[in-house]
Amino acid sequence: MIRTFFLFLVFFIIWTQVHAQLIPPSKPDGFVYPPGRRVDPDSILIEAFYDPVCPYSRDSWPPLKQALKHYGSRVSLLLHLLPLPYHDNAYVTSRALHIVNIHNANATFSLLEGFFKHQAMFYGAQTQLLTRPEVVGRIVKLGTATLGNSYHHVLKSGFNDTKSERATRVSFKYSASRGVYGTPTFSVNGFALPDADDPSDFGGWKKIIDSLVQPHKVQGS
Repeated sequence: MIRTFFLFLVFFIIWTQVHAQLIPPSKPDGFVYPPGRRVDPDSILIEAFYDPVCPYSRDSWPPLKQALKHYGSRVSLLLHLLPLPYHDNAYVTSRALHIVNIHNANATFSLLEGFFKHQAMFYGAQTQLLTRPEVVGRIVKLGTATLGNSYHHVLKSGFNDTKSERATRVSFKYSASRGVYGTPTFSVNGFALPDADDPSDFGGWKKIIDSLVQPHKVQGS
């Protein structure tokens, strides 16, 4: 109960600050998956709010990815980043994703999966004695190993670029303006899924999506 009250208090403070400073960005927030696809207005739109160093975000990604592959063009995904203030290095890893996305959107999800695979490298216990430049160096090293040598300079210089800083702030503010305060959080066609309905496996996603792509069959079954 105390933890729930604390989370709502933190969210209320963040929400108040966000709405006091919210400036519309030049383009909508979010990473489209698969990269390069346009969001079809006739498709079912899933919006996922993720934190790169959140273990629950990591665990929810494979079944969501499986569902997207299964339904193909009938389903679109827009992924938003919400770097949670109580996850060490959430902001700096989110910024790395924006750096890569600005350079080449096709590489964004590869880096996200790299963070998920090696997530423990960026937990608080692993980095508490590191300086911020040392954490960035660790990110650059992982990004280079994941994406190739050409991304070493891209990532290293990107942390001095105001574009990635601004994009990361926009993601945080957008997520907060939608009332999201935890990860992962999902919405389908603009409606947030209650915590109890958050799918934890492919079967959960199938149950949700089948009711939308085959409404008459589901209602008559």
